[in-house]
Amino acid sequence: MDRTWAIIRDSVVDGGKSRIILNVLVTPSEVMDNQPMLDLLWRTRFRWKLWPRQVTGDKKYGTEDNLVAIEDQGMRAYIPIPDMDHRTEFFSADQFRYEAERDIYLCPAGKELRFDRAHATERSRRYRAGAKDCNHCPLKAKCTTSKQGRSLCRSVDEACLDRVRAYPPTEAYKKALRKRQVWVEPLFGSCQRLAWDATVPLTACLSGQQ
Repeated sequence: MDRTWAIIRDSVVDGGKSRIILNVLVTPSEVMDNQPMLDLLWRTRFRWKLWPRQVTGDKKYGTEDNLVAIEDQGMRAYIPIPDMDHRTEFFSADQFRYEAERDIYLCPAGKELRFDRAHATERSRRYRAGAKDCNHCPLKAKCTTSKQGRSLCRSVDEACLDRVRAYPPTEAYKKALRKRQVWVEPLFGSCQRLAWDATVPLTACLSGQQ
């Protein structure tokens, strides 16, 4: 059995050529796909006594909780992180440089954003530039409308997230996603087509019978 697992539609699939569906969870329509992901992984690992090297999935599974939990267990999370930084016309977080030794960010204009306070509801720290620096900055229109200065939030697990962000250019990551597309996704397409045929129950498809 391959040591790569793919997550797709509330199921855990062996990512190798065997294409074995290891676990399936049926959830109500209001449950988002990414929510039961970790439970599925831990249950599958316990049930089959397997220790995969990596887990692949599409970006809907790329929540911070999922990625950090997978990486903390010694598995590589080959899952895209949703891009939440380019939803506005302002400078995105990746245009600010973090200096770990000083624990500050430097903005595109070279001004410092220093630690302000812990975020009230999330596991993150907020950094803020000085109001005077921002209000007199020629780049302010591209950065913020706040009179208190531009702020950024940095996750306490940012080092882990940076590691996950570094996977996509690697050949191992590309190979894992190709395997998911070629070996795993067609399997579920076949299952769906069979399930839509009232004469072939979905349970038969999932057990490999026709």
